Amino acid sequence: MNGIFAAVFLLSAAMFLIFDPEGFLPALLSGGEKAATLSLSLLAVYCVWLGFFKVLERSGLAGKLSRAATPLARRLFKTDDKDAVYLASCNLSANFLGLPGAPTPLGVKAVEKFCAAKNHYAADMLFVLNATSLQLLPTTVIALRLAAGSSSPSDIFLPTLLATLFSTVLGVLLVMIFCRKRKARK
Repeated sequence: MNGIFAAVFLLSAAMFLIFDPEGFLPALLSGGEKAATLSLSLLAVYCVWLGFFKVLERSGLAGKLSRAATPLARRLFKTDDKDAVYLASCNLSANFLGLPGAPTPLGVKAVEKFCAAKNHYAADMLFVLNATSLQLLPTTVIALRLAAGSSSPSDIFLPTLLATLFSTVLGVLLVMIFCRKRKARK
């Protein structure tokens, strides 16, 4: 992948140098400046939301939200392993609230528990649910739009909710179909 990115960059730089040699260096420097500004903006958003998740965790609200999702998670992951279901529920709850980065360690621990119990269906399902990431609050996208100077960065709320809802439902159905076929072949 790095080779592909390097090739695209070198080809683009060569084309830029051929067609606009005077604009190459200013464009390169302004692009780097914009990338650094965007990275700092995202870092601030991540810090705020990770702190918010820690407050939710310490206050017990994250656990309550996770427990509320546990009955659905048990059916979805087809397991009775309370620790794995709790971790997966916390992971999904944090994703649902749009807390970037916070759910990753929880998801990794849940997948480790699912794989240790040889429940690859549950691990596959959690992977798909994280990839489709049903989100009530798309905080990262809103932050990116805000950093880009959008006059109404939260206009993305409803389209994101509908798109992630559709992708999550489709992903769950596909895992159910293909895992059933995989079991039938064995």
